[in-house]
Amino acid sequence: MLEVKALNVSYGKQRVLKEVALTLGAGEVVALIGPNAAGKSSTLRTIAGLKRQDSGAIRFRGADIGASPVHERVGAGLVLVPEGRQIFPRLSVRENLLMGAYHRPDRNGTEADIEQVFALFPRLRERSQQRAGSMSGGEQQMVSIGRALMGNPKLMLLDEPSHGLAPIVVEELHAAIAAINRQGVSVLLVEQNAVLALSVAHRGYVLEAGHVVLSGSAQDLQADPGVRRAYLGV
Repeated sequence: MLEVKALNVSYGKQRVLKEVALTLGAGEVVALIGPNAAGKSSTLRTIAGLKRQDSGAIRFRGADIGASPVHERVGAGLVLVPEGRQIFPRLSVRENLLMGAYHRPDRNGTEADIEQVFALFPRLRERSQQRAGSMSGGEQQMVSIGRALMGNPKLMLLDEPSHGLAPIVVEELHAAIAAINRQGVSVLLVEQNAVLALSVAHRGYVLEAGHVVLSGSAQDLQADPGVRRAYLGV
């Protein structure tokens, strides 16, 4: 579904991604872990089209999207849940969800999809008319994920969904990611919480200083002594 080859990305004169390569198959959850400033979020932003690569290739569902604008990538089924949620704080929960369907030609299907989001996150049904900016961080993250689901994604890019959230909310999000994947959505997950990431992923990549330094099945990475010391607290 997704193939990234020899991806190089810079901010000014600073090269932040160096020959990054990764793949993701249909139906997979793939985790991207590593220390702060390793380039994880830059990888997602580049795949989503928010940052242009210096060189390299990005192929999504067989098509080269490296030069495609963001809206075309969204229309093809590639949707980003950004770090920091970036919801519309003055809009209601329901209005935020509808914003996720702005590009869809099948507007008749939006009500059914809102119901699916409410089934995944029942708290949002209770607060559907509440201003999203007045909600807790965990509820806002649910809104952000729900808004992405309204775009009927084939691949969801999740950037640090558990950042700053209480452990009980993190557990809810863990279950939600697994449920979304069971519905047929592939997921590329960037997470500082490597325990969470590898517990829900099928495979993973370790990114350090802009390089992929290790990859393998989630089980293999969980068992790797270096990964356990650096990221799993073992």
